[in-house]
Amino acid sequence: MTETLNIIIETETVIRILLLAFMAFLLSMVITPLYTNVAYKWQWWKKQRSETWGGETATVYNQLHADKHKRNIPTMAGVVFVVSIALVTLLFNLDRSQTWLPLAGMVFSGTIGFIDDWINIRGSIGGIAGMRAKIKFGLHSLVALAGGWWFFAKLGVNSIHLPYFGDVYIGIFVIVLFWLVVIATANAVNITDGLDGLAGGLLVSSFAAYALIAAIQGQYALAGFCLTVVGALLSYTWFNIFPARFFMGDVGAFALGTALGIIAMQTDTIYVLPVIGIVYVAETGSVIIQRISKKLRHGKKIFKSSPIHHHFEASGWPETKVTMRFWVIGQVAGVLGLILYLVGR
Repeated sequence: MTETLNIIIETETVIRILLLAFMAFLLSMVITPLYTNVAYKWQWWKKQRSETWGGETATVYNQLHADKHKRNIPTMAGVVFVVSIALVTLLFNLDRSQTWLPLAGMVFSGTIGFIDDWINIRGSIGGIAGMRAKIKFGLHSLVALAGGWWFFAKLGVNSIHLPYFGDVYIGIFVIVLFWLVVIATANAVNITDGLDGLAGGLLVSSFAAYALIAAIQGQYALAGFCLTVVGALLSYTWFNIFPARFFMGDVGAFALGTALGIIAMQTDTIYVLPVIGIVYVAETGSVIIQRISKKLRHGKKIFKSSPIHHHFEASGWPETKVTMRFWVIGQVAGVLGLILYLVGR
């Protein structure tokens, strides 16, 4: 009797969290036409940057994407899925210990990204296509540190789990680790968001993997949040695949990158995050390597263009091939991350 009751309860829980994903998908589909009408009417066109992430003049990038420069494509579409995720979570999945933190981190980081995108659109500060890097970093650090304090002081987390070593006590330094993970993940996702559909498809795989991890841990509200993100992102990716109708912008990349880092901390699986997010690691690593090479080798580059997705484009791969092959890598990495998590429990 007890076993049957447990099965019924678990089945109802699974149905509930799957419904969260479905509701987020439908809500995003409803909001998208509203955003599209406003974005095209008010000309929220994304201004192309003159330099690549590697610091060099974006000559190769501009040649590869000359057709995109000829047509105006709005940005800030991340507002659609941030609003959808927030509404579904606030109405149906609000939990102090599990969903407050990733929701708050997503909304506040998304707000910073929104301001950055708005400056990009309007070009109102000295002709700069976006917020100054130091200001953006400072504001995002405040969000990450505030989240780290809540994680430590309110949720009572003061240790991290390492496979084969068990729980390692780090005390208040968990705030610093929280900051580092959130900042690194958000910026890595932002760097990856450079081709039609690329970041959206990869984030679907990443959040799906973490939904399973959270569910295995019994954190069903957190698993529901992850699937809410998946549902909203599937709607976004429907319109963002080549040729993109719009871009998520910093409002989307920073919001979901922050949420992904927070969820890795909440599930105590930061050792798995670089595996699940191997594409983000490779993209960011290619930028770092390119900059170091240029400084130490008198301007010589390792990659034809960075991040690495542009290198493959410059090597002759069509944009769609780069995107879909990176999606496959992201999906395989998600499965591998799950295996490593289960082995390391």
